[in-house]
Amino acid sequence: MLPLTAAQIRSCFVGASRKELADMSPPPELETLDWDRLDVLGWRDAKLPRRSYAVVPVDARPVGLLLLQASAAPRRRAQCAWCQDVELPADVVLRSARRAGAAGRAGDTVGTLVCEGFECSANVRRTPPLPYEGFDLEAARAERVAGLQARAAGFARAVLATS
Repeated sequence: MLPLTAAQIRSCFVGASRKELADMSPPPELETLDWDRLDVLGWRDAKLPRRSYAVVPVDARPVGLLLLQASAAPRRRAQCAWCQDVELPADVVLRSARRAGAAGRAGDTVGTLVCEGFECSANVRRTPPLPYEGFDLEAARAERVAGLQARAAGFARAVLATS
């Protein structure tokens, strides 16, 4: 992911009102993020516990998403739709984003199950267990990273879709 400033992050959001963007807490420790190991920038709002934000690269440009966490937790331990990690170190929660444009103003949303603390980039980079002798761990890790990028971008495209 390309490094972004706070102003660039604030300007890339879709489906969020001016008031929501004005109330947005910036990502914590923005200056110290390791952008080379980050596929999705996600953070929870420090002031509003059910509100979170994600910036996802879509076609080489950042797309910001305002996400609202569902008040009810999944009944069973769910799998993150983005990283699809089977050894989840944290809980997964249902988050929804308003669609862009008229659909979002009419109340249309898109939801997904995502790691509660947006640990997806770290999850896909963990060394997987060796299933058999000669297994290419680096190729498996690269495939997991590419899958995360594709699934997160697909969710952002669903938010951007106006029909």
